[in-house]
Amino acid sequence: MKLLFLSAACLGLGLSFTPSLNSAPLGQGSGSKTPTYAKDVAPVLHKRCANCHRPGEVAPFSLLTYADAKRWAPMIAAVVKEGSMPPWKAEPGHGDFVNPRILAPAEKAAILDWAKNGAPSGDLTKAPKPPKFADGWKLGEPDVVLEVPQTFDLYGEGPDILRNFVIPTSLGKDYMVGAVEFRPGNPKIVHHALVFLDNKGEARKLDERDPGPGYSSFGGPGFFPSGSLGGWAPGGQPEWLPDGVGRYFANNSDVVVQVHYHPSGKPEKDRSKIGIYFVRKPATKFVGGIALENWDIQIPAGERGYHRSASYTLPLGATFLSITPHMHLLGKEMKVRAILPDGSKKSLAWIKNWDFDWQDTLIYKQPIELPAGTRLEMEAWFDNSSDNPLNPHSPPKKVTYGEESTDEMALCIFEITTNKIEELLYLIQDDSRHRKVVERAIEAYQKKKIGG
Repeated sequence: MKLLFLSAACLGLGLSFTPSLNSAPLGQGSGSKTPTYAKDVAPVLHKRCANCHRPGEVAPFSLLTYADAKRWAPMIAAVVKEGSMPPWKAEPGHGDFVNPRILAPAEKAAILDWAKNGAPSGDLTKAPKPPKFADGWKLGEPDVVLEVPQTFDLYGEGPDILRNFVIPTSLGKDYMVGAVEFRPGNPKIVHHALVFLDNKGEARKLDERDPGPGYSSFGGPGFFPSGSLGGWAPGGQPEWLPDGVGRYFANNSDVVVQVHYHPSGKPEKDRSKIGIYFVRKPATKFVGGIALENWDIQIPAGERGYHRSASYTLPLGATFLSITPHMHLLGKEMKVRAILPDGSKKSLAWIKNWDFDWQDTLIYKQPIELPAGTRLEMEAWFDNSSDNPLNPHSPPKKVTYGEESTDEMALCIFEITTNKIEELLYLIQDDSRHRKVVERAIEAYQKKKIGG
């Protein structure tokens, strides 16, 4: 399976990045006095929302000033009440993750009371100043900055595109990478990005056969990567790997950036950059990736609760650093758990209300140690009915596995490490063999179902 490789830090769908948001309560809440913008609401918006809701970022409007907030007060209250903002889909109690984008009860109450009472300003002279964000790289100047070789022109209307761009490198020696920051050249059209490594020149051959900047591929970068440098999704922030852990970057490897473009309605241009940070302390543990995936997806038109599952038993113990659930527009819910050798169960993540626009790589606050014999299980549900507002087809039609947003996936990627590199290599190879057996069975099954 193409997403299984040494140093995999996928998914660019979030990828090893999550917004850095303080979870300490702010705001007055619903006390005897009506909350005001200056005293109660501004601190919440600045802490919880401004990372995306500011000029030049992915959100459609800014929330840095009182005028901004008052204009959008009814909408802010509505999305806060329904829980769609701030966007955080992981259910509490099912995995303990860093930087959860969750409003404290007092913060939520303050916003709702403020909007309900006409969005009063309070004494604006005492309001906190809007936060300042670094214009440059968020972790400081990278050790290496790479840029896509050519500007890519995207049409205004049409299907989503997965485009791969090859960036040659020559670092002089092998390195261990501790952090990576992807900077989209045009956030309006970059849905997400994955960054792969290729030390055999396979991507160059694919690029030469495809006219224009980069090349297209289905289901992956088109070759078996020698590694990965992670990825990016809207709102994401770079994170350092734990001390002693790194992603292996072999000298003279090509960096292959796979960008998922979503047309904005008018022609756009993009030329993205990648900042690479080498480990600051010696790293003796390599990061790798394994995945659970079910390719047998054939969702009948109108099906509200289509279910798919996948499982894998660890042949060796491993440390789990993060988890990345992934589905498309028909995705409804995903549960991931571990069944330990003694029969006890541990929930690794539960996305109760899937949202294609807000996918995350969920980084565990404390890495999870799972012993050999642990069975990883994933369950996914899909809604292909006309009641699903995100259904791309009206009326609904049969949907199968594929890379397009209008296709579907049932995929969950784990970022892991082991005490020895030999153990990590064996575990990744074992998982790959396991998946190839399943893939052959699915291919045989789908041939019988063709046109069904």
